[in-house]
Amino acid sequence: MVESVDESEAVREIDKLMALHPKGFDMSLDRILRLLDKLGNPHLKLPPVIHIAGTNGKGSATAFSRALLEAGGYAVHIDTSPHLVRWHERYRIGRKGQRGEFVSDADFADALRRVAKVNDGQTITVFEILTAVSFLLFSEKPADAVILEVGMGGRFDSTNVVPNPAVSVIMPVSMDHQAYLGDRVELIAAEKAGIMKPGCPVVIGRQEFDGAREVLVDTAERLRCPLSVYGQDFAAHEEFGRLIYQDEFGLADLPLPRLPGRHQIANAAAAIRAVKAAGFEVTETIMEKAMISVEWPARMQRLNTGRLFSILPPGSELWVDGGHNPSAGTVITEMLAGMEERDPRPLYLVAGMLNTKDTTGYFKTFEDITQLVLTVPISGSDAAVDPVALAADAADAGLTTEPHQSLRDALEAIRAKTARLPVAPRVLIGGSLYLAGEALRENGTIPD
Repeated sequence: MVESVDESEAVREIDKLMALHPKGFDMSLDRILRLLDKLGNPHLKLPPVIHIAGTNGKGSATAFSRALLEAGGYAVHIDTSPHLVRWHERYRIGRKGQRGEFVSDADFADALRRVAKVNDGQTITVFEILTAVSFLLFSEKPADAVILEVGMGGRFDSTNVVPNPAVSVIMPVSMDHQAYLGDRVELIAAEKAGIMKPGCPVVIGRQEFDGAREVLVDTAERLRCPLSVYGQDFAAHEEFGRLIYQDEFGLADLPLPRLPGRHQIANAAAAIRAVKAAGFEVTETIMEKAMISVEWPARMQRLNTGRLFSILPPGSELWVDGGHNPSAGTVITEMLAGMEERDPRPLYLVAGMLNTKDTTGYFKTFEDITQLVLTVPISGSDAAVDPVALAADAADAGLTTEPHQSLRDALEAIRAKTARLPVAPRVLIGGSLYLAGEALRENGTIPD
């Protein structure tokens, strides 16, 4: 249960580290390389690495890659960030022929202590320590592959110390983290392209912006990387309720992905191509199994039970999504529009966002689809936008808004507004992965 996790040995170790070291970003690889050298360079002792960057879709690409490898019987370690509810979610330890599991508390706490001891109080960020922990864990436990998700950017992300990845994957690039990565999509793409290594395979997923695609392709070609580009070397589309994937090796007729949304078709295609480019066998049977087994919490995840769900009127839909920028908002609202066509319901958006995000741009994508935006704080985050200020941002985007002081308050307000309606509402909790995690925790449906 969540309560026992919060009292865990590993969490106590992280609390100590967070009291000593900054939580933010510091664009340099010097500190992580120094620490890894003292640890015996565990990042040089990993199984083949699938390194994934991108503004949107990198989490889905990670999930599809994991599903493909596990469907093939491979053991795969996975490092993702941020976590939704528990720090342990950042590290999934692979098991041969089985589903990987989150790191045990004992192993996690032990790795944290060892890394902290070697660092010996020197200046470093908490994310860099957590990245070093992943390399230590993954180098000491046998596996066939590692999936390494970039935290932010690419070039100076602390995961970007693996010299020869089996494949570097760049998912859709759009505007986000402008203060760190640049104020043009081409500059952001250049930062993402920083994970490419000379002569190592590169897969470029579907890109919304031509400028981003050009930067990524030019970088890969300059580094003489074997290159696969979505729409050129591989592609996928929906046909008669099936996913059709095609590359130079042939065509595969597959079930639609378990993850909802049309955008997941392109994400699945990028993962298929990436796992192939990394040198693993991917048969049509493996692809079929992966499409129906893939899972990725808080990405248009529907909640059908739980404490928050029970607040809403009978027959309501409750969805949770961690998308937090305008491009993600566009994808989400396209999916919600499709739901509205099939099953019309009034849509209510419960939103909390960080002050590093384009809040008005995100809300603008909901302009023609939502009944009301109810803004809430994000517990435990000093970067969260105050609900009143966030409501003003939503109003600037042309939406009807009202602030609330908690998720529960917002859902109770929705219940009061909709209890007498002939059709139960559709509710989306979104705007931040941190809020999505809070929702899953409060609902009692934590990832496993």
